[in-house]
Amino acid sequence: MKIIVIIKLVPDLVEELSINSDGVSLDSAWLRMIINEFDDHALEQAILLKERKPAQVIAISPDYDGVDEVLFTAIAKGADQVIKLKGDFSNSNNHALARGLTPLIQEIQPDLVLTGVQANNDQDGSLGPTLAACLNMPFIGYVSGVALEENSVLLKKEYPGGVLSEIIVTIPVVLGIQAAEKPPRYVAVSKVRQIMKTSTIEEKQVSELNNNGGVKITRMFQPETNSHAEMITGNPEEVADKLLSIFKDIGVLK
Repeated sequence: MKIIVIIKLVPDLVEELSINSDGVSLDSAWLRMIINEFDDHALEQAILLKERKPAQVIAISPDYDGVDEVLFTAIAKGADQVIKLKGDFSNSNNHALARGLTPLIQEIQPDLVLTGVQANNDQDGSLGPTLAACLNMPFIGYVSGVALEENSVLLKKEYPGGVLSEIIVTIPVVLGIQAAEKPPRYVAVSKVRQIMKTSTIEEKQVSELNNNGGVKITRMFQPETNSHAEMITGNPEEVADKLLSIFKDIGVLK
C-alpha cells in the first residue's frame, strides 16, 4: 500500500500580511509560511493508516521557503519518504500544482492520494478535485475518517449540519481530508533536528507550471477601516448622560 500526502505551505495568518508593490501578491520579505492545517490532518491520517496495516507514506511538497523543516517533521512523525518539487511556485495556483504533480504521482502509482480539503490561500477551489481530474481518479472530499479494506477504503464523509455518511470506494482514489481521526501528533524540535542529520529529502524538478484554468488575481486590497471606537470619559454621571444622548440619536431610546 502506497499513500501519497500532498503538503502545501500557506501564510501564517497570525502574522500581519502586507501586499507587494505589484498589487497582486503578498510581500514575501517578512512572510512566514506554515503547513496548511488540513494538510497536517491529511498527513496524520496517512500515518494512522500505516500504523494499522503495512503501508508506505510519501509526503510531497512544492519548494517553499521553510519547507525542508516541514518535510523533516513529516519524517519525524512517521513518513517513510519525502520529496520536494523544485520550481518557481511563487505565483502558481492549484491547477499548475496539480499538473506539476501528475507525472510524479503516475510514476509512483499510489493506492491513495491524500490532500487537505482546502487551504487559506486557495482562490480557485481545493487541490484535490483538480489533481483527481489530472490523474483520472475518483475524488471524495470532506473526509473525516478512513479505514482500509482489501481493495477499497471505507470513508466517513461530513455534510453540512454535522451529518455523516459512510462511503466505500475502490482504490486508487484521491481524498480531501477535513479532519484526521486524531489530532495531528506533536514531535519535539530535538527529534526533528536529529532527523535532519540522518534523513534526506529527495528533489524532483518540475519543468513547467501552467496556471491555465485558475482564477487570475487582478488586485489585492487591505481591509478598509470604516469607523473607530469612541472612548467616553468622565465620571459615572457624565458617561451615563453621554450614553443616553447617543442612544436617543440612533433611535434606541426616545
